[in-house]
Amino acid sequence: MSAISFQSVSKSYPSPRGPHGATFLALDNVQLDIEEGEFFGLLGPNGAGKTTMISILAGLTRATSGRVTVQGFDVQADYAQARRKLGIVPQELVFDPFFNVREALRFQSGYFGIKKNDAWIDELLDSLGLADKAGANMRQLSGGMKRRMLVAQALVHKPPVIVLDEPTAGVDVELRQTLWQFISSLNKQGNTVLLTTHYLEEAEALCGRIAMLKSGRIVALDRTSDLLKAASGNVLRFKTTGDLPPALAARARVTGSVVQLPAHNALEIEQYLAAVRESGLVVEDVEMRKADLEDVFIDIMNRHAPAKPAVAAL
Repeated sequence: MSAISFQSVSKSYPSPRGPHGATFLALDNVQLDIEEGEFFGLLGPNGAGKTTMISILAGLTRATSGRVTVQGFDVQADYAQARRKLGIVPQELVFDPFFNVREALRFQSGYFGIKKNDAWIDELLDSLGLADKAGANMRQLSGGMKRRMLVAQALVHKPPVIVLDEPTAGVDVELRQTLWQFISSLNKQGNTVLLTTHYLEEAEALCGRIAMLKSGRIVALDRTSDLLKAASGNVLRFKTTGDLPPALAARARVTGSVVQLPAHNALEIEQYLAAVRESGLVVEDVEMRKADLEDVFIDIMNRHAPAKPAVAAL
């Protein structure tokens, strides 16, 4: 039995641009099974359908067709049982301003019928660096502390399946390290973890398997190591100012003055550098590196041409 199972799931919404009665297809026949104990990554550009999948998983949105289960419990037909199995850390900073940290965690426990779990609450507070904030009102917490609190709330009922939706967006390095140490320890103890993130280095380091989503469809699904093996060997990295020749610009990943180009062999590297020099640009800090998950992600997204929003009459 899978920890999470999406079985031919589609989701459509009324189209804001199409003719009356038309629909926009946010998810298109998604088939995905996440096994017990996996640390699984769900990646995709904005608008790919990741949040829709999590909303359906949490029971907040109903799929147009298909079925979703959590440890065998249907998220619609067996909502209470499925939701008890899940701990979800949302993107948004949602908190109750009327309680302090410990009170908020006790109330969250009560939603699941759990009482007298102060020992676990203390462990959560300590593990997430919130112990000295236990008596602080939620309104007094910084953004990073509120993010830690969201994690604590999601885990307070000891769910076997943890869903992290962009958990480190806009937070500092210390929180990232604290969070990943704690979540990794839970995963080693048997918890299943589903992570969505735009920090691809996190996904590469943490996730054993990854699915990539684009325009509501899964366009890649494999072990992280196998995705990296399939990547084009190396990447040429250098700094320069000015505009690259169009032929190079079409293949390059440019961040400020840093240019990165996929390189399959020595001849290709020589051709790149010659083309840059011929264009009159000065090249500095030339180096080679192995392709990483970001290179794989960009390549897969580029290979799957942008799909027009699916619009169909009801």
